[in-house]
Amino acid sequence: MKNLVALGALLSVVTAIPAQAQEVTLRLSHWVPPTIAPASRGINPWAESVQEASDGRIAIQIFPAQQMGKAPDHYDMAAQGIVDIAYVNPGYTAGRFPIFSLTEIPFMTDDSVGASKAIHNWYSENGGLEEMSDVKLCFVHPHAPGALHSKETITKPEDIAGKNIRPAHATMARFVSMLGGGPVQVPAPEAREALSKGTAEAVTFPWGAMYDFNLTEEVPVHLDMPFYLSSQVMVMNKNSYDRLSDENKVVIDEHCSPEWSGKVAQGWADADMEARDQLMADGQTFNTPTEEEVAAWREAAMPLIDEWKETVTARGGDADAILDAYKAALEANDAAY
Repeated sequence: MKNLVALGALLSVVTAIPAQAQEVTLRLSHWVPPTIAPASRGINPWAESVQEASDGRIAIQIFPAQQMGKAPDHYDMAAQGIVDIAYVNPGYTAGRFPIFSLTEIPFMTDDSVGASKAIHNWYSENGGLEEMSDVKLCFVHPHAPGALHSKETITKPEDIAGKNIRPAHATMARFVSMLGGGPVQVPAPEAREALSKGTAEAVTFPWGAMYDFNLTEEVPVHLDMPFYLSSQVMVMNKNSYDRLSDENKVVIDEHCSPEWSGKVAQGWADADMEARDQLMADGQTFNTPTEEEVAAWREAAMPLIDEWKETVTARGGDADAILDAYKAALEANDAAY
């Protein structure tokens, strides 16, 4: 009888303790090395904040470096529920997200932090939620405006002719082709191999990628101007979101916002500028274009806008209105080139 009384007392104490177990574990997949800036200063802090804000009810298990699938497959991995959350470069799937591809046209922004918030708001309000209707958009994650890095000096649009260049995304690939170059389309983790084998002679990459992917000896010459933007997005499987408790949905909603887009972009931008400074300190070659050369680059990119308008119009979108809204969003966030 004494044992039964003791057992009953013990059970009453145990049941009085609030449950501390995690309610859900979400699998997050991305395709970059776990130690570099996009992960260490963007993805990881976001995931840690979700876990902290949920008081441990939401655990996020991260699978980096293409462990769960190739980089171009990540949107479908999230849409199909292979993973709960995925880091996606929409530019890796040419033609699939025509509205979003406007963000890939070069020389439109010179500030990735302001641009991240601008893109998040603009895309959500201008057909983006329909374009990515089978996932939940969490945040937009561009690097600081990237540059053109090469084996030999390139300062003018005509210098691209005859050169093989690894482009950041589909729009940059078309730009290279328009200028008479040959695009070598490989995901970021495969760029060094393309350069070392001579398949490519230049790359469009963020500054930090020079160290992240060991490219400093392959392409030591840099065109020092805000050349282009590559905006990744973090998306979530809709069923994974719908299965969450209301309390946990609030946590996710608070972390899927323009404000969080700005937060994660800030860490990556800081790292890129640190890398740029280090490249200078390491004695690499920096070429600053003249005002005339900048104007020539911007003029050379104008056909990309015309092409984008045709594509969006053909799919029933109001291209002029969407373009004007994008420009206004960049201006409102002090991010226009």
